[in-house]
Amino acid sequence: MKIDYRKEKLYSPPSEGCTIVDVPGMNFLMVDGRGNPNTSQQYKDALEALYSLSYTIKFMIKKGEKAVDYGMPPLEGLWWTDDASRFSMENKDGWNWTSMVMQPEFVTEECVGKAIEQVKLKKGDQPGLSKLRFESYNEGLSAQIMHIGPYCAEGPTVEKLHLFIKGQGYNFNGKHHEIYLSDPRKAAPEKMKTIIRQPIVKK
Repeated sequence: MKIDYRKEKLYSPPSEGCTIVDVPGMNFLMVDGRGNPNTSQQYKDALEALYSLSYTIKFMIKKGEKAVDYGMPPLEGLWWTDDASRFSMENKDGWNWTSMVMQPEFVTEECVGKAIEQVKLKKGDQPGLSKLRFESYNEGLSAQIMHIGPYCAEGPTVEKLHLFIKGQGYNFNGKHHEIYLSDPRKAAPEKMKTIIRQPIVKK
């Protein structure tokens, strides 16, 4: 059995326009940090730990009793500032972030613990590994839009989403959320796909 989470509604919005979705609680591997993701070593360490552990879990599940194969869920990021009014797509040095990768419902704490030990045996004690946690994140009602293009050009797409939210009679109710569907090492910048999501609440 092969599961492809990227084809599900939450990870496959329309190519144009904004939509409202009700995001259920899901389990994630998560690492918190602060600073510009383009220059932060802390951010690079977080991604290395997340990918190492996620792939280790994936192959453990595939070779284990459940024998379930699944495509690697995409990297996701929550972004915010201590003062929400000063959040800027241009000034990233003051950003707080949580980088995370969703884990299927059959992944358990025990499984994560075993995978951590395997990663340590193969790659040593990675700096980001000790900061990693496994927990549920329940986003709830949210608006989202697909951005196609480089990360540095997200501004107009984010503004379009925010105008849609206000026009539909909602307020923001959580952290700016990005879901990275493309691998920047392989995709041309103008073709990269990123889901921009914002939790909302009715006014």
